[in-house]
Amino acid sequence: MTRLTAADFDQELLILFDAYVHGDIDRRSFLDQAARFAVGGLSAAGLLAALGPDFAIAQVVPQGDARITTERVEFASPQGYGTGKAYVARPVNPAGKLPAVLVVHENRGLNPHIEDIARRLAVEGYLAFAPDALAPLGGYPGDEDKARALFAQLDQSKTRQDFIAAAGVLQGHADSTGRVGVVGFCYGGGVAHMLATQLPDLAAAVSFYGNHPPTQDAARVKAPLLIHLAGVDERINAAWPAYEAALKAAGVRHTAHQYPGTQHGFNNDTTPRFDAAAARLAWERTLEFFALHLKR
Repeated sequence: MTRLTAADFDQELLILFDAYVHGDIDRRSFLDQAARFAVGGLSAAGLLAALGPDFAIAQVVPQGDARITTERVEFASPQGYGTGKAYVARPVNPAGKLPAVLVVHENRGLNPHIEDIARRLAVEGYLAFAPDALAPLGGYPGDEDKARALFAQLDQSKTRQDFIAAAGVLQGHADSTGRVGVVGFCYGGGVAHMLATQLPDLAAAVSFYGNHPPTQDAARVKAPLLIHLAGVDERINAAWPAYEAALKAAGVRHTAHQYPGTQHGFNNDTTPRFDAAAARLAWERTLEFFALHLKR
């Protein structure tokens, strides 16, 4: 079966889907408004399903890959929810301690796609640590709609502290060199930006189409930044010029790339919004950036 891409959907429908995914409209509102795009026997509910993730088709490094080992751990977060949970992946039999990367998920918790991202980093020689913000509510529920509903119930002030605690755990991890980077996607891209304003010892931060912090926080950033922006993503891109100006004024090392014609979520290879060429280039740039700042 031919895999669907963003080009198979009307741009207005993609914008509507983005609003639904990020909680600006509810499911009923999406279905009502999407009905006008339902043609050729495909219902509005069918469109929603077609735009959703298919984790099986996109797995790059499978569970049980002989090159890596994985485990699930708990960590203390006294300023957050008390205890966090994370998925950890690392190379088998490393020669020594490993540079470390905190992997931050989208607004659905730690789903199979983000676990795969952690395994991809482990294959590249990193200790990858992927917390699940939904752990206090039972963890990722296996259903994206249920996950979004749970995510809206989180106390984000506590959740932010959970990610700060996770970075500290990773820096002091027995297998870590102490050089810690962060990569985040969508919601996680915003967390990557936030951590860069909060952690003076952070060695590198990569944001994929994440919300930007208040401009006054830019002066607190000490880590070099790599920022990936979609071409068609007004919700995120509208705030970028002001934050970029603040980064420049503060002398923060940063590089931003915008990928023409791509949609928000273009790196997520489980959905039709995935853009293979842009995702490949963005991932290559991410690995080069981490190699420069973490593997030294």
